[in-house]
Amino acid sequence: MAEKLRWKFNKFVGQRSPAEMLIYGFALVILLGAILLTLPIASASGASGGFVNALFTATSAVCVTGLVVVDTGTFWSVFGKVVIIFLIQIGGLGFMSLTTMFFVLAGKRITIKDRLLIQSSVNMDSLSGVVKFTKYIFFSAVVIETIGALILALVFIPEYGLLKGTAYSFFHAISSFCNAGFDLFGNYSSLTKYVDNFIVNFAIAGLIILGGLGFAVTSDLINIRKFEKMTMHAKLALTVTGVLLIIGFVLFFIFEYNNPKTMGNLSFPGKLMAAFFQSVTPRTAGYNTIDIAALTAPSLFLTMILMFVGASPGSTGGGVKTTTFAIIVMTVGSVLHGKKDVVAFKRTIMGPAIRKAISVVVIALAIVILMIFVLLCTEPDASFETIVFEVLSAFGTVGLTTGLTPQLSIGGKIAISITMFVGRLGPLTVAYAISRSEKRSRENVGNFKLPEGNIMIG
Repeated sequence: MAEKLRWKFNKFVGQRSPAEMLIYGFALVILLGAILLTLPIASASGASGGFVNALFTATSAVCVTGLVVVDTGTFWSVFGKVVIIFLIQIGGLGFMSLTTMFFVLAGKRITIKDRLLIQSSVNMDSLSGVVKFTKYIFFSAVVIETIGALILALVFIPEYGLLKGTAYSFFHAISSFCNAGFDLFGNYSSLTKYVDNFIVNFAIAGLIILGGLGFAVTSDLINIRKFEKMTMHAKLALTVTGVLLIIGFVLFFIFEYNNPKTMGNLSFPGKLMAAFFQSVTPRTAGYNTIDIAALTAPSLFLTMILMFVGASPGSTGGGVKTTTFAIIVMTVGSVLHGKKDVVAFKRTIMGPAIRKAISVVVIALAIVILMIFVLLCTEPDASFETIVFEVLSAFGTVGLTTGLTPQLSIGGKIAISITMFVGRLGPLTVAYAISRSEKRSRENVGNFKLPEGNIMIG
């Protein structure tokens, strides 16, 4: 019987594409996490919080989002919090990366199928060096998170004591680097009590940025260092990240400078820190040092834009990704200037990359519009802008909210859970769909190119 089940399992795995296996893998981790969080031992009260709440929390943790329907700091027990941080680490680094490290440490041979899964998981172009790169992901994450925890310990240990302060330091370092945004401070307060604390702002923002850049980019920063010698991907990701951070910082500083509910009562250095942190956190991090619900309308809209763009490919963050956004902008710019090619850093961006970028954005917009419509039906008492913000936060795996998440109906919780899941794995499923369509096109057309057709545009 066991042999027959093993044969069926191997046959099932053999027929699945790497993208499909990643989807099944993430879904399985979420389900296991939800089961553990449903147990009475997972809640501080000793009573189960219900499967829907557990499923939502597990999805938010694995998809490194940070949206919560119950307060993380007060609702969950130590066991529940440990489960959540493990789910965050698995979701941030990718379950295939961690599985590969387990296989390597156990001395298991990494097969071609395993390498294909790793390639899809870490967003690499080729199979060459995928295992070595996975080792880099694991060890660099451990080092960066440990350094971040040691810096945070300078504040948390004096405030909470040695044991609790150390636990808080590592929990928030992992949550920050994985761009998850879960916190243990209670009452949905996030980092508002540290709005003008330089050490906390510096450590958390640094971890968020490093996690959001992507492991390929941090590898270039460590090994190559000189910008002009880096890969085109690293150059584009660093440039777009820097531009968005600067623009966000300047605009948030202007929009919230005199807002008494956010930055108005802070000192000038405090306003600078709050504006910078608010520019960093929509990059799929989810922490906030000021009240998101009290932001001015321009700041809310700017936050929505930054959440939709998100982090860089191959990172712990979500969104349509910085490089996708850059390719779209450069393509539009080349059309407006009458140029035939899209060029960046003296390199031509090829047609397939442009088509994939456009597809990612279009599919992302379609998902966002669909989920906005669903939430308009399930949450009739919520305002339109609140729902739009919530959906964009879920799709971008950001975790910021204006206060709607804890009030969601069961239907709303399920819809947002699906949005977080699709947002975390969206680029992978898009790439899979494109590769399948290209394969069918080759099979149907062969080596012949069909006649061109003219369509009026604009």
